[in-house]
Amino acid sequence: MSERDGRATAAGRSLSLLARTNLILAVSALAIAAIAVAALNQFVIKPIAEQSADDEAALLVLSAQTWVELPPDARPYFELELAQSHDLIISAETQTLARADLSRPWLALLQARLSDRLAMPVALLEDDVLIWAQVPMGGLELQIGFSPARRDIQPLNVGIVIVVVGALIVFLASLGIVQRITRPLVMAAERVEEFRGGENFEPLPEQGPRELVSLARNFNTMAREISALLSNRTTLLAGISHDLRTPLTRMRLALALLPDNVDPGLVARFERNLEVMDGLIGDALRFARGTQETPQNLELLPFVRDVLSGFEQTIPLTTVDADDLRLALAPGALQRVLVNVISNALQHAEGVRVHVVGRRIEISDAGPGIPVEARDAVFEPFYRLDRSRNVHTGGSGLGLAIVRQLCQAQGWRIRIEESTEGGAKFVLDL
Repeated sequence: MSERDGRATAAGRSLSLLARTNLILAVSALAIAAIAVAALNQFVIKPIAEQSADDEAALLVLSAQTWVELPPDARPYFELELAQSHDLIISAETQTLARADLSRPWLALLQARLSDRLAMPVALLEDDVLIWAQVPMGGLELQIGFSPARRDIQPLNVGIVIVVVGALIVFLASLGIVQRITRPLVMAAERVEEFRGGENFEPLPEQGPRELVSLARNFNTMAREISALLSNRTTLLAGISHDLRTPLTRMRLALALLPDNVDPGLVARFERNLEVMDGLIGDALRFARGTQETPQNLELLPFVRDVLSGFEQTIPLTTVDADDLRLALAPGALQRVLVNVISNALQHAEGVRVHVVGRRIEISDAGPGIPVEARDAVFEPFYRLDRSRNVHTGGSGLGLAIVRQLCQAQGWRIRIEESTEGGAKFVLDL
């Protein structure tokens, strides 16, 4: 995998700015909510609950004392007043009831406050409807009933409300703020990824916050300068390569007009050197044309078959999910990429075959393969592998370098893997 592909893979695995910001804000919101719940419980809910339990205990004890001190004929009126005004039911008839569940904090506080006021243990009982406090008073065991939901505290529910509502507010706020920031950045990242040095790039809109305007302006300036530089380089390369054809033709004509007594071996060496020069010039011209080529709507599979038919050796072709697939591609650049890779494989290996899987073209062989540490270097100009390259096979040494340059210019990706036959597999992602 090339360094660029590695960076792209790492970028794909990393979190976006929006996700990172929301994650940080969410963790911060949860921490703030937890601290708020703890502080609220410690300094607000707990004191209020203790005071409420103490007031309720005082009311129960006072009610029991008043009921005991009243004449028997006045007690029914007092009981009615308690029921209407305080939702309390007082009874001198002892009921056999189960112990109340003290898992609710307020009931536990109430029992503790009742026990403190009466200086003796007080039991809380319950039936299907009410909670009953068993209050010993004046030699009697009075039972005073009240609703189980009476003044109950729910710190867990309070905490859930604070956390959920707080997190929702933070998320919505961060979503709005971060999107305003990330939308231009995402657009900039997409334009940078799509930029291949062409002159027809779409500039970034120079709007928004001052920092983003500066970023967009600098990118647009850099893109224009790079486009102009690459255009001038390509034009210069094409011009020089084209102009070299004239002296090359003159040299060939001069060789043809040499006297018969000239050493044939010397003439043959000159002709071979001229062929190498002609190959270099042809490669330069094809590269210059390929980088400036406009994509066309092509049917991929027939195009690949047509390229393979140009080789003298029959090359097996297999396909998966590639029937009737049409793509916007530069035909000259794609043809040069396929021809260079296949020619390189035919020159240095055996068992060459082509496999088209959707938008991916795989060219594999059964040769000696390419070491992992050299899979990026083979795309450098004039780089050779001693064990897999034969010095007698010739070649300009620019074939794979042109392949990578054309792929970068067209937005394609090419990498080298190990084939199932043990050789090399060139994978071209369109």
